[in-house]
Formats: sequence, C-alpha cells, structure tokens
Amino acid sequence: MSTRLTIALLAAMPFAATLAQSPPASAPRAQTVNGTVAGITLPSGVKAFRGVPFAAPPVRENRWRPPQPVKSWTGVRLADRFADQCMQARVFGDMMFRNAGVSEDCLYLNVWMPANAQPNAALPVLVYYYGGGFVAGDGSEPRYDGESMAKRGIVVVTTSYRLGVFGFFSHPELTAESPHHASGNYSLMDQGAALQWVRDNIARFGGDPKRVTIAGESAGSFAVSAQMASPMARDLIAGAIGESGAFFSTTISTPMRDSTEKVGVAFAQKIGAPNLAALRALSATELLELAGRPGTPRFGPNVDGWFFPDVPANIFAAGKQAKVPLLAGWNSEESNARALLQETPNSENVRALLARLYPGRADEAAKLFPASTPDEALQSVTNLASDRFIGFSTWKWLDVHAKTSGKPVYRYLYARPRPPTVETGVTPNLAGGVTRGGNAPPPPPARGAVHSAEIEYAMGNLATNKVFAWTDDDRKVSQTMQGYFENFIKKGNPNGPGLPNWPVGTVDASGNAQRIRIDVETKAEPEPRERYLFQDQVASAPRP
Repeated sequence: MSTRLTIALLAAMPFAATLAQSPPASAPRAQTVNGTVAGITLPSGVKAFRGVPFAAPPVRENRWRPPQPVKSWTGVRLADRFADQCMQARVFGDMMFRNAGVSEDCLYLNVWMPANAQPNAALPVLVYYYGGGFVAGDGSEPRYDGESMAKRGIVVVTTSYRLGVFGFFSHPELTAESPHHASGNYSLMDQGAALQWVRDNIARFGGDPKRVTIAGESAGSFAVSAQMASPMARDLIAGAIGESGAFFSTTISTPMRDSTEKVGVAFAQKIGAPNLAALRALSATELLELAGRPGTPRFGPNVDGWFFPDVPANIFAAGKQAKVPLLAGWNSEESNARALLQETPNSENVRALLARLYPGRADEAAKLFPASTPDEALQSVTNLASDRFIGFSTWKWLDVHAKTSGKPVYRYLYARPRPPTVETGVTPNLAGGVTRGGNAPPPPPARGAVHSAEIEYAMGNLATNKVFAWTDDDRKVSQTMQGYFENFIKKGNPNGPGLPNWPVGTVDASGNAQRIRIDVETKAEPEPRERYLFQDQVASAPRP
C-alpha cells in the first residue's frame, strides 16, 4: 500500500466513524435541555431512548460529589443503547444486563415513549429504581424494561445510580469541602437528579412532569421511601409504589454522618490512602477491589443533614414527607425458615427460637407464630423470617404514611410462587436467573413468592425472562398486577374495570386494615395486623 493511500485512508477514518454514528432519518428524536437525542423505534411502535445523560460523569474531581450538571452538546446524540452499569462486583451472579459492562461514568437513564405519544401530551410518568442492595443492579436489566408499560400509555424511565463505596462513602474531608457540610448519600442524590431531569425534560417525551410516580423493588423500594422523605426530591413526586422495603428498620439503617465518617477514615487508612486526593487518585477498578475485600465495612446511607435532615422514619412521623398516594407491599416468602433455623422447625425449636429472639415475650410471640404441627411450624418461621427481613419495615412505612400524609395507602401481599425453571437441575436465584452445578444439595422448593419474584409480573415482563416456564396462570397474575400498577400511576388508585376491588388500607375503628392478596385468585383480606404491631412494640422497646 502506498504512503499516499495510507494517509488518505487514515484521514477518512474519523469521517467514516462520524457517518457510522449518524442516526437514520427515521430515528425518533427528542429535544432535551442539553441537546437533541435520537432513539429507536421498537417493533411494537414504542420509542426507546437509551443511555441519555442526566448528570456529568462522576469521575476524578466529581467522585463523591453530588451529581453535577450535564454539559450540553450540539448535533444529535445517539441514544440507541444502554450505557454501562455503575461500578459493581458480581454480587448477584444471575443478574442479566443489556450493556457492555461497568464504568464509573454511569449516570444515564432510559426512556420508553408510547407509540403515538407526542411532545407535551401530558401522559403519566413512571420512574423505576432497580434493586440490588445498593451494591448491584442496573436500569438495563430486562425485568425492568419499560416497553410493556409504555404500551399502556405511560412514559417509563429507568435510571442508574452510584453503588457501594462510590455511592455512599463519607469522610471528614468530603464534609469540609461541601457547602452543605454533608457527605455520603450520593447514590440517593443521583436518583433525585434523575427526577429533576424528568421534571425538566419529560414533557418533550410526551410525559407530564406533574404526574410522576416513582417505584422500585428492594433497594429500589428503599429509594422510593428516601426520595419521599428528602426535601431535595419530595416536591417532584405525585405518587409512590414500594415493593419490599423502606427505611423503617435495621435492614438498611441510617446512622449519623459522624459515625459514617469514622468508617470512611478507617477504610482510607486501611488501604493506605491518607487523604481525599489519594482516594480520588485510585482507579475505579482499584477502589472497587479494595472496598470488596473481606472485613471491609459496607457503605450505606446516613443522616447527612442535607439529603436526610433527620432519620427517615422521623421525617415520616412528623408528616414532612411527600404527601402522595402510596401503594406498597411485600412477598409471601421474602426470606425462608433457614434464615432463622437450620434444622426443620418443630414445636420445641420454634419455642426456643422465640425465647431467644423475644426474651420475656415468647408467649405472646407463640400465639402469633404457632407451631402445633410441622407444617404450621415451617410456615410460622417463614413468616417470621420474612417479617424481620423486610415485611415489617414496609408495613411500618405504610402505617405511618397513612397516619401523617392525609393520602390513601394501598397494601398488598404478593403470593404467586414462580413456576419451575425451563431447564432442569438448576437452582433459581433472586435476580431472575439460575445457578448451575455445584455440590451443595438444592434448596427445598419455595413455599411462596420469594424476594423480587413479582418484578416481571408487575412490569409486564414475563416474556423477557426465559428461565421460567410461565403458564397461563402466571400471565393472568401479571395482567392483574400490571393493571393495578397502571391504574395507580394514571390516577393514584389501583382499581379499575376487570380487577378485584382493592380497598384503601385505612385502619378502621376496630383496629383492622385490609390488603389485597395478589395470586391466581386475587382478593382482599384482613391484614395480620397483630404480627406487625408486635414487631413494632419490640422494635420501639428500650434496649436493656
């Protein structure tokens, strides 16, 4: 090849690359406040915009700072693929993603726009936060896909947020450089920044910024309660949906900032980074590896005085949260009996368990968690493990919000177990995938709906999960649950034609409340309120 030809080819490469990145004329476009984006049209007609930036990359000097404004661009920015997920280890090996991998540059969101929607159509909006314990997960996961909801006339947004040490690291130097004298909670601020982006941009995608419902599962449900509690976000919300979890227990606690700063200092000393400059000089991969070493503390939310001016439970108790309708609940097997008892539950060991967990109150507990037969003992320990893990915190959220918000709450128990897997000899996991191989004996079959099992049903995404052998009963449950969600997002009330009546979860004069039990035969039922009142009394009792 001649030198002249080589130079000509090299000179042409940037132009060729530019042409390759140019969106086709038919690609749907939307004008954001920072510039034009071009998405894709799905076979259903739904328009999808993937990888739209809502904040500047949180890298270098922006690491451990509140989300910064996006830099505007000229021309048309392609939004046809999911951006990289935020830095995370493979904590849940069965999580399924639709992007290229991990990156610290990860503050992007995705929008699904109904097929016939036009700008300023004032359609209801759903913003969904993913689960994963604030250490894993991404808005690209198929179970959160927004196409099915968009086909029902809703503009759907999924968003990323920083995780683990990147999202919650607190340190005195960070507090000192903050004009708000706060550090930590960057993950929660990312979620709030996505809401601010929705406020400023969603009308151009056909959505109404005044009709935004936020929703999420597990850590995403905790996130919903956090955004409701924070003065930074509570005015951006018209409704809230929580699936399993809220900041009302020790499942995920909110210590004071001074205590999390001490954890941050100890971590920095342990890894040989004497100051903030040294910490920011670490590569994202190095930091992720160092934070994941055995014995390293977990980094989580704190009461920083800014995002959280007080403990979230106190904010709700004082009626200072977003006063919006709330639909929330949990699953029938959030945790299994093995979480509390390694041996098969029976009357003797259940009694001993209750005596250990509730000294001086074991007799009361035994009435709520009876164990007169082996099956009853197993179910009682399953119920107890589920309550202690996440059921109680979600119940408390509903109960306090009902008392202080003046808005309706809708309580649910999701009870449909997943069907068998398509592939035999594998173990289904919580994130929707399976584990293959291994020498450990398979766990016993679930007695109910395990943690996270409802997501594909609620979002209308059974077809995106090829692991399970879905049946007509599963599709029926999905139609019911998605219908409830659709109605709630559109009008703040889950009820509508063709659905079993879902009563408001108000506590009546007799001290009882109703919830909906979502299963093949969905129906309203009394909430087992005594169980949760007992847990509430135990949680609020002074420690010896």
